[in-house]
Amino acid sequence: MRRTFAALALGALVLAGWPTTPAFAQGTKTARGSVAALAADSINVKVQNVDMKFVVDSKTTVEARGAGTKSKAAQRAGMAGPKLSDVVKVGDAVEVSYHDVGGTLHASKIRAVADPGPATAAAAASKTSSGTVKSVSPTSMSISGTAGGGATFDQTFTIDAKTKVIGKGAGTAAAAKGGKVAITDLVAAGDRVSVSFHDMGGTLHAAEVRVTAKAAAAK
Repeated sequence: MRRTFAALALGALVLAGWPTTPAFAQGTKTARGSVAALAADSINVKVQNVDMKFVVDSKTTVEARGAGTKSKAAQRAGMAGPKLSDVVKVGDAVEVSYHDVGGTLHASKIRAVADPGPATAAAAASKTSSGTVKSVSPTSMSISGTAGGGATFDQTFTIDAKTKVIGKGAGTAAAAKGGKVAITDLVAAGDRVSVSFHDMGGTLHAAEVRVTAKAAAAK
């Protein structure tokens, strides 16, 4: 199967404030799964049952069957390149190379693959870390803890609507807000927590956050 590259012409839809040349704090990561949703400036990929959203722009390239043909057709029509939805469809298996820029995942390349996995047992298995919350926002949480041998570590987890929070009063708080409650209403800096998570190509997605001691009690 021959695959060709196409540069997506989405420059006009770059998010406001996005730097011309991003200073990536981390190296390129990859995620592999099935396309769950497409928009003019983003793609959602389901990776090991977790929905990951990636920003796409004029710097994103796509490697897929027929991409070259569609790119030429778009140029003949006076366009800089094809739309993402012209090249990739919902349900397609893809591998995304991306950078994490302040919690926003920017796709540098989207490559069509034969299938989305299967993931290895080690990658699919849930892992657990325990520590003290350093910071928490609606989309991320950082903790510090102590590993074997007394070595300390810091970890940052992605938080989304699928993240479950367990702790004293969590049920009552959720009920008071109609079942929709932000993690910041339940977890605060200084709390002791146990986090069950999956490593999604270097991005740690929190499946469950269990508050084991509130900040005052943890001291």
